[in-house]
Amino acid sequence: MVSCKSVYEPREDSTMLEKYVRQCAEGKVLDVGTGSGIQAIAAAQNKDVTSVLATDVQKGVIEYCRKCIKNKKIKFIQSDLFKNVKGKFDVIVFNPPYLPQELKLKDLTLEGGKKGYEVIERFLNEANEFLKTNGIILLVFSSLTRKEKVEELIKNNLLDFEELEKQRIFFEDIYVYLLRKNGLLKKLENKKISSIKYFAKGHRGFLFTGRYKNKKIAIKVKNPKSEAFGRIENEAKWLKRLNKNRIGPKLLFFDKDYFAYEFIEGDFILDFIKKSNKIKVKKIIKNTFSRLFIMDKLKIDKEEMHRPVKHIIVCKDSPHFIDFERCHYSQYPKNITQFCQFMMSVEKILKNKGITIKKPELMELAKVYKNNPSKSNLKRIMGMI
Repeated sequence: MVSCKSVYEPREDSTMLEKYVRQCAEGKVLDVGTGSGIQAIAAAQNKDVTSVLATDVQKGVIEYCRKCIKNKKIKFIQSDLFKNVKGKFDVIVFNPPYLPQELKLKDLTLEGGKKGYEVIERFLNEANEFLKTNGIILLVFSSLTRKEKVEELIKNNLLDFEELEKQRIFFEDIYVYLLRKNGLLKKLENKKISSIKYFAKGHRGFLFTGRYKNKKIAIKVKNPKSEAFGRIENEAKWLKRLNKNRIGPKLLFFDKDYFAYEFIEGDFILDFIKKSNKIKVKKIIKNTFSRLFIMDKLKIDKEEMHRPVKHIIVCKDSPHFIDFERCHYSQYPKNITQFCQFMMSVEKILKNKGITIKKPELMELAKVYKNNPSKSNLKRIMGMI
């Protein structure tokens, strides 16, 4: 038999995973990081399997498998995870390198990155694009990889998981997990949203990005740990109303679990101020005040305008507001007065741009505006900039 030093020899994790591959494999199977080819062989021997695509990042491993494994169902290709893979599969099998890297990468077959889970993270971030709607993923990993982190990554990619088996081997636990697309992910894909990726986490929601009608979009879903009630529906409702006044990103569609809107590419306002010239900064500040004035007149209080560093994105020299989860009706909205507070808090940064903020005068003008939120009083505030 042809030898290959870089082939991962089957161990306890391989035999644990093999058992479930034999039980669950059907249809089209993808074996990622095939190593010795043990999982590809197990899958191919199942009568319900029509084809197996086995991949590995190492050229030597693929050459070894092609010479040593002869099965008409199996095709071997070199690929770094999904790089050279096409199509969707009923079952995806992955026995990743999952040991934490101690000093520097010495063995691609064992070490999964500095913390051990980096390769698993890359895999999970891409897997949904190659998994059929009702397909499954079989994944094996170690307690040394940080079980709670792996589970967090699984949930972040809108997957449900089931622990099939756990074995204690010397100083570590080995787990075999079965993963499926959750209901929300199926809903989004049914809306023809593709390339859904985890983007960020807030106190009350998770943010994902995706592609819809060839455009990048954002999808906000409720954080399962949040005790806030009805925030997703509330934010979608306000965004729909404010869109009529050209405020906020364009709302595309929503239901009780999520809402989707056009993704805004740009800089957060503080980053924009720091890197832009005086003329551009003054223009953005004044445009922001103008839009906040519209919200004041509509009796809509956005909240967070005294610290809007993550709530205003500057795109194409125009300010765009995001995050309306705390938005509400108010007889006395404070969008303008809160933004005045923000202006005073970044006084030194503005001064570096040649914009002088006189705090006592601005505070007085903010008080006058609060008592009489008129356009003339707004102009007096903007005249300070």
